[in-house]
Formats: sequence, C-alpha cells, structure tokens
Amino acid sequence: MKNKIVWGLAVAGLAGMVGGATAAEGDRLSGKAKFYTCAGCHGIEGYSNTYPTYHVPKLAGQHADYVVSSLKAYATGARVHGSMEGNAVTLSDKDLQDIGAYVAGFRALNVRNAVTGNVANGKKKAETSGCSGCHGEDGNGASPNPRLAGQYENYLMKVLEDYKTGARKNAIMNGLAGMLSKEDIHDLAAYYASQARGLSIVQDD
Repeated sequence: MKNKIVWGLAVAGLAGMVGGATAAEGDRLSGKAKFYTCAGCHGIEGYSNTYPTYHVPKLAGQHADYVVSSLKAYATGARVHGSMEGNAVTLSDKDLQDIGAYVAGFRALNVRNAVTGNVANGKKKAETSGCSGCHGEDGNGASPNPRLAGQYENYLMKVLEDYKTGARKNAIMNGLAGMLSKEDIHDLAAYYASQARGLSIVQDD
C-alpha cells in the first residue's frame, strides 16, 4: 500500500514535469564541436570517476531535455561534481541545447554490459516500485525523464544511493529510493544496465 501511495504521488509529479518541459531545439553539428571537452570523459569506453569510483555515464542516445536540465543543475550547484560544475557554468543556453541535440541524435545500440546484481529480482522490483511509469518498462522511457537502459550498473547504483541519502535532490526519486535496500539498488541497477537496446558511448558519427 505504501508503494502505491508513493507511486500515485510520483505520477502526479511526473505530469507536472512533462507539462513544464520544453524541447531543447539545438543544432547537432554545433553540438558536436562543443562536445569536444566532454569527450575527454564521456567519449571513452569504461572511463571511471576517480573518487568515489564509478563509471562516467554513457550519454549517446540520452534525451536532449534531460541533458540540458542536468547541465543547468551542475551550473547552479544543484548537482555537485567538481569538473562538471566547472564545465557547465561556462556554457550558454544555446550551448546546452546544441550539446543536448548532439548526444540525443545517436540511435540506441545493442550493447551488453557486464552486471553483478540479480537481473530477475531487479525486474520484479522495477515493476512493484512503478519505475516504468517514468522510465519505461525497459528503461527507454520518454523525455523529460532520463533513459536508463544500457547505462553502467555502478553509475546507476551511485545515483540511487545519492537519491536515498538525499545527496541528490528530487522529491519523487528521494521518496522512492528511500524505500530501497542496498540489495534492491544493486538489482535495479543490474536490470536496467542489462538492457541490450540502450545508451552507448558518444563516438564520432
């Protein structure tokens, strides 16, 4: 019952998010040039953050609106990461839109990630927690929410852990993640990371 109540609130919150979202209409060719600095981390397969250690997220195929909103959050300090804050604060709104358009223009690829969590349990937890309402059954949900399919397992774990502790702020995600055990987080991350059709590394196209 508790999950159903929280999920009802999540759906209501999502409706507000979608209603207030605006499409990022950037220039993909300009975005490719502006992504040059980003490629030093996000364009390398398996590249990891130094401390704490987790894979730098895959961005190819991510929704443009989500990329823009994430960069704005880094620029304002709403999301905390030293190098991301430093880079994001230098970008204009047009830069953000162009970069969003560039990464969103990549098609989903069939890539298999190695995972250590229990995929079957993660799928069940995703169903009972209502994750598909925002992120789609396989993690390929619609904008403005992020695509999760094919993302690195340990990055997804870090994100959920940060929502659980409140280090990362979002009322819906803080509530849902707060009810997850460490095992739940590991298995959910494994489930979404194991999806074959999903995000990939940004490569020259």
